[in-house]
Amino acid sequence: MTSAHNWLSKYPKDLVSAVVGTAKIHDVEVYVVGGTVRDWRRGILARDLDLAVSSNGLVFARHLAATLGGTFVLLDVDTGVGRVVWRGYDIDIAEFRDGATDIVQDLVKRDFTMNAMAVQFVSPFEKGISIELIDPVHGEKDIQDSIIRSVYSGSFLDDPLRLLRAYRFNAVTGFGIEQETKSMIQEQAHLLKNVSPERVTYEFYRIMESNRTGEVFRMLAEAGLLWVVFPELKKGAGLEQPPNHHLDVFDHNLATLFAMEDLQNNPGKYFQNPERLSQYLNDKRKKIWLKWAALFHDIGKPDVVEIRNERITFYNHDRAGMGLIAGIGRRLKWSNEDISRTSGLVGNHMWPFHLSNVARKSEVSAKAILKLVKTVGDDLPGLFLLAMADSIAGQGPGRPPEIEKELADLFEQVDDVFRTQVEPVLSGPRLVTGQDLIKAGLTPGPVFRELLEEVEKAQVSGDVHDRKEALQVVEDLIRRRNLV
Repeated sequence: MTSAHNWLSKYPKDLVSAVVGTAKIHDVEVYVVGGTVRDWRRGILARDLDLAVSSNGLVFARHLAATLGGTFVLLDVDTGVGRVVWRGYDIDIAEFRDGATDIVQDLVKRDFTMNAMAVQFVSPFEKGISIELIDPVHGEKDIQDSIIRSVYSGSFLDDPLRLLRAYRFNAVTGFGIEQETKSMIQEQAHLLKNVSPERVTYEFYRIMESNRTGEVFRMLAEAGLLWVVFPELKKGAGLEQPPNHHLDVFDHNLATLFAMEDLQNNPGKYFQNPERLSQYLNDKRKKIWLKWAALFHDIGKPDVVEIRNERITFYNHDRAGMGLIAGIGRRLKWSNEDISRTSGLVGNHMWPFHLSNVARKSEVSAKAILKLVKTVGDDLPGLFLLAMADSIAGQGPGRPPEIEKELADLFEQVDDVFRTQVEPVLSGPRLVTGQDLIKAGLTPGPVFRELLEEVEKAQVSGDVHDRKEALQVVEDLIRRRNLV
């Protein structure tokens, strides 16, 4: 296949020569397989190379790493899978799977037809080389037809992670899942509970990185896979909400995820000056935290629902959700930062709405903004994006009519006060220190933080401008509270 020959020629000659040379030394056959070939057939030059070797995969990988001066990474000792990292390339090397003795036997044991193609790895720099696509299950046709199709009927039994991978590939490629494959997934969805949490988390994060997150999560719910991993979300399905909402709790969570995805692509759609938001969204991790927070923001509602005066209430659902997400994160082996940032966004997602209620009656004070900023830190823009997505997803007749404009205006005010009044105080030197408090006769303890925070509030509000005024504030507080 001429095009395959041309694709190999686009990789560094040192890399190609090292693979060919290592194959000769160890007398093994080497094939480019899986996602690399799939991407080639879609017109994409894959940065990573997936290679299958006829035997001694780990020996091959270690030798290749030494030849290139790259780094060897052991991925799976039982199945003979290793990785070579070299100059920004990841070269994954695996032995033929499950006892296969040739490449065709290997390919027909793979997950989906689009990943079950191979090209023999031969140097494209030699004349007269002919390369053919090895395609025993018609993967190229399924790529042309934009179809994700399971290779064989026992595929999901052999590796239940493939149940989720089908939707990850849908997220990345936009291909539709073939109906028989979809039916098998629905029938065997329960098998996903047997997969290690680390593998499940990897697939979900790849979905979160895509531009089709909302749509894929909708399909995961329809297939039943979402409930296997996140049973907490299922509790919200069918749970009615007050008049400011038009959807049940789960559908509202999902609609908020759709709205968040839209906001991330175009923050200027609702916010007047989106530059600060765009800057925040430049961090890929923050975009993922926000998507998780959107999906989970009302996850605490089923645990706190009550009927008061013939009205549905969800008091403290934000705090309840914060705890649930911490549990989910630990269960799925999220990093500590992933847990703290996502749960923090969910635990504080009502704050902008509370401030909006204040703003309808009076000016939001600089002290209130200081408290918000010190609580949420650099997730301030993200919190307002989350609130906006939440508002967009709640279109019931009881909602405040101008709530999106109110949130946008409030963010402008909060951001302005933060930059002009709060940030200079927090980033500048303290006017009063702990040593000053000790000299005043106080013993170190919680009261120190309280007094220093009172000085900060006075600075932000414009009541204190210098050290002398700050010390006077401390002296007055000590006297009024009889602290000495």
